[in-house]
Amino acid sequence: MHLQEITPANYEAAFEVQVRPDQEDLVDSVVKSLAEAWVYHRYAWPRLICDGDEVVGFLMAFFDIPWSPERDPHDRRSGLWRLNIAAEQQGRGYGRFAVEAVCDEVYRRGGSQAYVTWKPRPGGPEPFYLRLGFRPTGETSDGETVAVRDI
Repeated sequence: MHLQEITPANYEAAFEVQVRPDQEDLVDSVVKSLAEAWVYHRYAWPRLICDGDEVVGFLMAFFDIPWSPERDPHDRRSGLWRLNIAAEQQGRGYGRFAVEAVCDEVYRRGGSQAYVTWKPRPGGPEPFYLRLGFRPTGETSDGETVAVRDI
C-alpha cells in the first residue's frame, strides 16, 4: 500500500472512488474534496490510496490550519479531513493504512496530535476512529464530532 500525489495523469482515477450508498451522507465526494483542496491549497494534502497500481481510496489531510482564529489565533491543527475508501475495497485495512499515513505525515512535519471529525450517527465511522486511538475533544465542527489522537 502507498499514497500517491494527485496529478494531471491520475486525477480522473480519484473520481472513480465511490463509498457505499449508505455512507454517502458521511463523507463528501472526491470531486468536492479536490475543489476544496484547490481553494485551500495552503492547508490541503489530497492523495490517492493505492495497492500496487490499483486505486482503492482517497484521503485528504490538512496541515497547520487555524482552527478558531477568533478564539485562539495560536490554535493550529493538522489531521485527516476526508477518507473515502471504495465500496468494494472496504474491510481490507486501507482505511487504517490511510489514517496511519496521515498521522506519520503530521509527525514528520513536527506535530504531536492528529485531528479528525465525523458525523455522529448509527453505522457511522466513530467505532473505527475510536479503535485507532482517537478520542472526542468535546468540540463539534459543523455538527460533527471533533476527535484527537496523540502521536
